[in-house]
Amino acid sequence: MTLPQPQPVKPKLILEALAGKVLPRPPVWLMRQAGRYLPEYREIRATSESFIHFCFTPALASRATLQPIERFGFDAAILFSDILVIPEAFGQNVSFEQGEGPRLQPIEDAAGLARLHDQIDMKLLEPVFETIERVKGALPSSVALIGFCGAPWTVASYMIAGKGTPDQAPARLFAYRHPELLEKLIAKLVTASIDYLVRQIVAGVEVVQIFDSWAGVLPGPAFRKWSLEPILQIARGVKAKCPEARIIAFPRGVSTHLTEFLDCNEIDALGLNTSDNTRWVAQRVQSRKTVQGNLDPLVLLAGGNSLETEVRRIISEFSGGPHIFNLGHGILPATPIEHVEKMLRVIRS
Repeated sequence: MTLPQPQPVKPKLILEALAGKVLPRPPVWLMRQAGRYLPEYREIRATSESFIHFCFTPALASRATLQPIERFGFDAAILFSDILVIPEAFGQNVSFEQGEGPRLQPIEDAAGLARLHDQIDMKLLEPVFETIERVKGALPSSVALIGFCGAPWTVASYMIAGKGTPDQAPARLFAYRHPELLEKLIAKLVTASIDYLVRQIVAGVEVVQIFDSWAGVLPGPAFRKWSLEPILQIARGVKAKCPEARIIAFPRGVSTHLTEFLDCNEIDALGLNTSDNTRWVAQRVQSRKTVQGNLDPLVLLAGGNSLETEVRRIISEFSGGPHIFNLGHGILPATPIEHVEKMLRVIRS
């Protein structure tokens, strides 16, 4: 009698790329891959009273996380949540106005900073960790799970302005007028981010991404103080507690400042903005770090020959080193599903 042979476990391509391997085709996932461009997401989103309630409801957040895996078979799922759960856990109430984005009580002075809790309320964040556990149990064995947090500068910019702004002028002014207060706020966010990411890893994520969506608005010295150094502190703090975890830093819009991350061994990959020069990155960055990106979300929206040409160009220019295919920022809500399918056909061919 011949016993059935055990089936080999498929490797998680994202983890191989983050370990520095050059693969026959790049693994792929998309920022905001769980979201409004999917009809199944819009259907379950309509059942929740608010966006923040949706994020804190594991049954809904886990379904949203899994939907793009079930439809497209991406190589990684990313936790469905929001970077502003951290201010909420500090006691700064967060709400989302329809069509206008987040609203918080602005931190304008020392009194505003003093209103925050000394530490984040981990009990409030328990639904996030339950979502991770649910997703982890439902994912195919070859699909990695990515957690995330906002970088301190980006999260602080919302906490100070009380909303999103096009150039983060309120936070930049705050940095010039009250540098000592911003330093205290950034320090609180660094500590909170380390604790939050470590708890995500314990719950089941294998990779974490640190989003600094507004790093590019800072001039050189301010970038190093408020963006670069806090990200490095988080990466080192996480790796000290969870050495096996993989870390991706996404400092959006910093261009040549990417090389300033290269000496941090705790960061495994750098996410690229849409406008980053792929040839320069391949020469100067990819020899030392895995790179991730950087298809323009508008190209994915447009589709057609432009989409195929750009996908092939990016894959070709990054073919000499470890690469994870992604967008240069989040997928746009109006993106047709068939364009995502076409992109994946080109990548997988």
